[in-house]
Amino acid sequence: MKFLRIIFISLLFVLIIASAAAYILYAKANTEVLTLDAAARKNVSGKFIQLSDGVTHYELAGADTAKLIVLVHGFSVPYYIWDSNFSVLVHAGFRVLRYDIFGRGFSDRPDKIFEAALFRKQLSELFAALKIDSVYAIAGVSFGCPVATDFAINNPATVNKIILIDPVYPGLPGRTDNENIALYKMSLAPDDMVNGQLTDLKYPSQFPHWAEEYKIQMQYKGFKRSLLSTRFHYAPEDKVIKNYKQLDALYKPVLLIWGKEDETVPFKFNDSLRAILHTNFFPVDNARHLPMMEKATVVNEKIISFLRGN
Repeated sequence: MKFLRIIFISLLFVLIIASAAAYILYAKANTEVLTLDAAARKNVSGKFIQLSDGVTHYELAGADTAKLIVLVHGFSVPYYIWDSNFSVLVHAGFRVLRYDIFGRGFSDRPDKIFEAALFRKQLSELFAALKIDSVYAIAGVSFGCPVATDFAINNPATVNKIILIDPVYPGLPGRTDNENIALYKMSLAPDDMVNGQLTDLKYPSQFPHWAEEYKIQMQYKGFKRSLLSTRFHYAPEDKVIKNYKQLDALYKPVLLIWGKEDETVPFKFNDSLRAILHTNFFPVDNARHLPMMEKATVVNEKIISFLRGN
């Protein structure tokens, strides 16, 4: 018995040391040290509005009487991803709304499961608060495409046109590990998150402040948890595909834009998507996952032409 007791105490000691070491590593690498509150948002551009699940950060510009275009960003980069397009669309005569989906940018990170219904509710409540009852076009990039598609098929009378840029297809990559374990692993390698975003660009040197800008949101508690909750719970691949099929059944004009050198969602997937969704297809040369940034001029021209019915 004494021998077993010694083994037990030894194992317990090792476990305590290992747990302490793991915590120290986590605390040292963890970037989420700030609380996202009114003080943190004090000097941030854009506007803020309280919705039922939390504060939403948004920007709305253009004449009140102009046709409304809504821009939905991707999986983790907030609404500044549309910087190359927002003002151009406003100057082209449209009213333009962009916003940070929950968990990203300066929108709250609610203690919720990040599933499709949460993002749909956020956009519906944002429209209601801003007294928006119709949308001429909703545009999404990457993960923003399933979000935009989900909203359109659940509100078919509200949305007229849809723009999909390098859409997530067929769905978010699955996870094989535990959500808490995945959170711990992600916390240990914050630079991997930043550097991973740079691979979306063929010429990252053209956007020298990209990494620093991305790191800002990483300071606020709940960012990584929001991303992982989305990854684990947003929607299975078959649901994402089903939504694209439902969108096709609505017979609405759809513009599909895709960077030919996309390595995040490979360009070859456009064939499979266009087999289930009829689109106006616009492949973009010399661009990866974010053609609306890398080839902003030609993409903006195509979007404006599509919006004007040309």
